[in-house]
Amino acid sequence: MGGFFSQKRRRVFGHRGAAGLAPENTIPSFALALSLGADILELDVHASRDGVIVVSHDPTLERTTNGDGVLRDQRWDALEKLDAGYRFTRDGHDFPFRGQGIRLATLESVFRLFPLALCNIEIKQEDPPIVEEVLNLVQRLDAQHRVLLAAEHDSIMQAIRRHAGDIVTSFSAAEVADFVGRFNGPGFTDYKPAGRALQIPSSFGDIRLVTAESVAAAHRLGLEVHVWTVNQREEMDALLAIGVDGIISDLPGVARVAVDAATAVQ
Repeated sequence: MGGFFSQKRRRVFGHRGAAGLAPENTIPSFALALSLGADILELDVHASRDGVIVVSHDPTLERTTNGDGVLRDQRWDALEKLDAGYRFTRDGHDFPFRGQGIRLATLESVFRLFPLALCNIEIKQEDPPIVEEVLNLVQRLDAQHRVLLAAEHDSIMQAIRRHAGDIVTSFSAAEVADFVGRFNGPGFTDYKPAGRALQIPSSFGDIRLVTAESVAAAHRLGLEVHVWTVNQREEMDALLAIGVDGIISDLPGVARVAVDAATAVQ
């Protein structure tokens, strides 16, 4: 059975599914992303008070549902009743998914409903820790080969690495900073990459992170470079032209067209 990186190709990540077109991190959003050509579902997880791993970017409920409060303080039997399409709008006036029965997703439901999909899972919750619960679920459903684990916080990423075995990871923010510092400073002598993929924005403040030179340096180290969150076709084309390996987008259909066009001219 192949692993997450078994196929060498330019990759399209559906950011929170197809978050520009449907309520983010929901089953309809993930289904739409895959139908539009996403190779990988990018998603985020927290846990309910009773330990259910819930797909949500925010620790709170107000931005994406008709609920309120902190997700981790509520039981799943309350969370599963919320309308996860309630807040979605493209123009600030129309809310086409309200009352359509869209609910918060569990990570288990994503694995079961999309059994062939690769999943890029960012563990967001630090306290109480949920790394072991996430990994237990991945292993119970035999999904190790189709998962990449991500975390912004270094403490979460270190916990992932202690327990993940052969499951591949990206880089924490501190590890990205180390890579950037070495690229702009002492270099990579005796450097061993912590993860398999740099998942970064094009720029951070005034610092341009993704350049032809930084991508080439990552490739020399055996790393892939995945850039978030890219929704403009012109920017996608420019990034693909300098060799990035993945586009993370709210509009995976646009990214699919860009990636296929770039691949065709290689």
